[in-house]
Amino acid sequence: MRGEEGLQKADVADDQFRDPEPFEVSAAGQNLVFYPHGEDRREAMLELVRSARRSLKLCFYIFATEGVGIELRDALVDAAKRGVEVVVIVDSFGADATAEFFRSLTEAGGEFVCFSPRVSLRYLIRNHQKMIIADGERAMFGGFNIEDDYFAPPQCNGWNDLAIAVDGTAVAGLVEWFDGLYDRIASDRPHFADISRAVKRWDWKEGSLRWLVGGPTKGLSTWASCVRQDLGSAKRVDMFMAYFSPPKSLLKRIGRIGRTGEVRLLMAAKSDNNATLGATRSLYSFLLQQGVRIWEFTPCKLHTKLIVVDDAVYLGSANFDMRSLYVNLELMLRIEDAELADRMREFISSHIAHSEAITPEKHRRNATLWNRIRWNLGWLLVSVIDYNVSRRLNLGL
Repeated sequence: MRGEEGLQKADVADDQFRDPEPFEVSAAGQNLVFYPHGEDRREAMLELVRSARRSLKLCFYIFATEGVGIELRDALVDAAKRGVEVVVIVDSFGADATAEFFRSLTEAGGEFVCFSPRVSLRYLIRNHQKMIIADGERAMFGGFNIEDDYFAPPQCNGWNDLAIAVDGTAVAGLVEWFDGLYDRIASDRPHFADISRAVKRWDWKEGSLRWLVGGPTKGLSTWASCVRQDLGSAKRVDMFMAYFSPPKSLLKRIGRIGRTGEVRLLMAAKSDNNATLGATRSLYSFLLQQGVRIWEFTPCKLHTKLIVVDDAVYLGSANFDMRSLYVNLELMLRIEDAELADRMREFISSHIAHSEAITPEKHRRNATLWNRIRWNLGWLLVSVIDYNVSRRLNLGL
């Protein structure tokens, strides 16, 4: 299977890369619309807000106070004025938006809630989830934040990202999680121990659908536990991932699949954080030795989070690094559906065709002494220092 798609020749990215058009897939009784193109994603998000009639529930890590941030806020104000119940949750670390920015919303009857509003060690735990729920019936989630770069085209070095609109019974699970999260953080003194317990215990399932959450727990969250279990028996894995620096236990599972099955990893060549690039590249030698095929996406910055393990597809906010697996509050939807898995592998392949293949020979040329030092320092910072400090200073972990 290793040469069947003829993608090894894609050593240099095509400067003419364009984000794919939206596409629709029906899976597990859900209607899913995927938005890889920034402008399409922006319009779909705003239309979701404009068409709401009863309620709007939003949760974002980054919420900028200019451009698309103002546009979305004003659409929320209009919704509140027409009688829609509006609740917005943002992360105090990631978001520039404050209560003053949302004053027009609260004056119109909406509600603004800030995760970890006080400057404290709780800043080290971040609410990394991204979602919009309209009327309890339609929703949009994924990896995108509310900032202009997340909707800009590759030619302007916008983030390559993905939003998923879902219409179906899965929305009920999303509403359940949002409402529980809101109840725990709406007070001035949110109960982080309650949040930790919810992350470990909350698990919404319906047939082949399963909502998974990640966050700071003493054991594994449902998201970390599920993906770990899937990797334990998988024969094929495809990842299109912005940040990739998993623990050794998961890395070894991926290596085993590379030796006995097939693994394709499409990683970032550009980012806003060079330490994350170094942390990922420090793992290439091991992975290539196990037969894993690796590409780096070169047209623009990469922010997409997509995993396909056999027939299971993971979609949502989580990267495959220590922070997303064990620290941040994350939201992932797992759908087991063979046709959806095939379609998402096609989607990954369309991006591989515009990416640089990291062959063993190329990696040896790149792995100079200076680069190895920088990559290992990136791993130390991202996967050791940040992870251990964040866990040990919070919630007694």
